[in-house]
Amino acid sequence: MKTQATFSELLQAYFTQRLMHECNASPHTIANYRDTFRLLIGFAHRHLKKPPTALAMQNLDASFVCRFLDHLEKDRGVSARSRNVRLAAIHSFFHYVALQEPALGALAQRVLAIKSKRHIKRPIDFLTRTEAEALLAAPDQQTWSGRRDHALLLLALQTGLRLSEIIGLCCQDIVLEAGCVPLRKETVTTLRAWLRERNPQPGEALFPNVRGKSLSRDGVQYLLAKHLALARPQCASLKNKRVTPHVLRHCTAMDLLQCGVDRSVIALWLGHERMDTTQIYLHASLELKEKALAKTEPFYGRPPRYRPPDQLMAFLQNL
Repeated sequence: MKTQATFSELLQAYFTQRLMHECNASPHTIANYRDTFRLLIGFAHRHLKKPPTALAMQNLDASFVCRFLDHLEKDRGVSARSRNVRLAAIHSFFHYVALQEPALGALAQRVLAIKSKRHIKRPIDFLTRTEAEALLAAPDQQTWSGRRDHALLLLALQTGLRLSEIIGLCCQDIVLEAGCVPLRKETVTTLRAWLRERNPQPGEALFPNVRGKSLSRDGVQYLLAKHLALARPQCASLKNKRVTPHVLRHCTAMDLLQCGVDRSVIALWLGHERMDTTQIYLHASLELKEKALAKTEPFYGRPPRYRPPDQLMAFLQNL
């Protein structure tokens, strides 16, 4: 008779088989889900007094998961949006558990019934063309690090690559001849000059740190913050703007959208799994809204005569 898999076995199989092998999940997704379960296991260890390998699936019932989510909000101060991200990772795992261990189906269904919290969707951050140009002008191109940073920022703004993709680029990945991923002339010129200066081996990092290794996420965050500090005095609108490496990706999408590129093409360009993901850019663009309003006809008709509403409709309206 087959014995039931333990929590430890299920979690390891979920990451290695489900996420990495079957779903081919991105490193960003894997890291996000990994951090969720590190937090969950740490919470269980403190409250259940059990080491991670001794945890049973029955310990992680819906009541316990809700306590963990409340802990994230009250004790760690995360937003409802971040809470929902953690819950999505837990839901994904319990979908897998229900498939692998039917005997745990009832337990899984109760966890899967936990609802996400409503939250106000904040408009996405992006840079205008003027702000992007101020950022690109900030690196001192008389220095080696300035030329590297300028090339990195220019490539990020034009391609919309994820941070993990940018820092993972090797010199052999850059092919500047026709027939490859299209790049603007200034980007091609900058990258060609950078490669000529580097004269690297094919497997070396395209954007290395001072030790010749690939830049880390923190390294890119640092150089972006440094150049933003230099750009803000030159561009007033940058002063109160929160800019992260992912915001540069949004800039690419907004630039394409405002130039009239179809949403399906933008989704393909950015590697979105669903086309409706690009809908957020439509909501973020005030310029597009103004253009849409300009196409509408003004209202010249007389206002209709007021009629009291139906009693039932009035009741519903006042709820």
